[in-house]
Amino acid sequence: MVTMEEKKRVRAACKKILIGHKQAAPSEELAAIAAWCAEQADERDVYGDGPLIQAFEAKIAALLGKEAAVFMPSGTMAQQIALRIYADRSPHRGVGLHATSHLELHEQRGYAHLHDLKAVTIGERQRAIRADDLGPAPLAALVVELPQREIGGVLPTWAELEALKKRAAERGIKLHMDGARLWETQAFYARSLAEIACGFDSVYVSCYKGLGGLGGALLAGPQDFVAESRIWLRRHGGNLVTLHPYVASAAMNLERRLAQMPQLYAHAQTLAAAAFGAGARVAPYPPQANMFHVHLEGDPAALDAAHLTNAEATGLWLTGRFTPGSVPGWASFEVYVGDNALAVTGEELAAALGRLVTAGAARAR
Repeated sequence: MVTMEEKKRVRAACKKILIGHKQAAPSEELAAIAAWCAEQADERDVYGDGPLIQAFEAKIAALLGKEAAVFMPSGTMAQQIALRIYADRSPHRGVGLHATSHLELHEQRGYAHLHDLKAVTIGERQRAIRADDLGPAPLAALVVELPQREIGGVLPTWAELEALKKRAAERGIKLHMDGARLWETQAFYARSLAEIACGFDSVYVSCYKGLGGLGGALLAGPQDFVAESRIWLRRHGGNLVTLHPYVASAAMNLERRLAQMPQLYAHAQTLAAAAFGAGARVAPYPPQANMFHVHLEGDPAALDAAHLTNAEATGLWLTGRFTPGSVPGWASFEVYVGDNALAVTGEELAAALGRLVTAGAARAR
């Protein structure tokens, strides 16, 4: 069994990392934020009131085609607040969630414990939600994640997305976007963020996932919705005395990261094709965002060990963990193509995965 200490040691020695964005040391990151602030309006917000945070909120609202936006410490907080507002404005407490929704899998069901909301599973686990998935169940709101991280960054087609927007409006269901990785969808849809977000009553976006900021999130929507969100932000204890470092980090990274997304999407296609050619299974194939899942035959622990051996020999780190696949005898890992992956060629990935495919198949026999 490979230990976490072994993984950390080998990963630190690798010259190339497949997944994520490059991470500077905390001292370097904070120094870069300080330098950026020295060139900008270097004035901290006080409980959300200040020129930098307000300008950034307005900028994100405009990008998304919404009237207003509010900066919050976390996406977990933002999404629970959005759903609570919709439920309080509706005779229903039901909220529609995909089976792989972050709210269901990774938030200890906070929506139920804090807000007495009732989750209704919509659609099928291995695909995006479609208009015909909306049955007769009464819903206050429907959460749609773009792209769906847990199933490899799957996105609905544009026609499917537009049909879903129309059906939700006809049913009087508020449509909320879990846009934690919304930034990553533009290259696939070849449309503006505002066009993608049009038809959604509210949108949450992350400041640290695709953008690589320190943390934080924004919740965007109509003026009255955002004004009510600020009240709930206070009730949640999220209206901190200042959010300046988080806002500055996100604002500093925004333009650069958005400009980089088409390159990351294109490189994801290259890497996915190389993985497929090496005998791995890739889902979705081709990728619909700059992320995908790689599936290999073999036991997760055995693949972990083989990967560690390969990483030590080649200096290429692929993943921190293999998870059991949906098919017995298979395992998978997630690839998020950030700027780290730009240094990894398709040939290098194919060679590394080829060795894992061979090791996994041999172990399976």
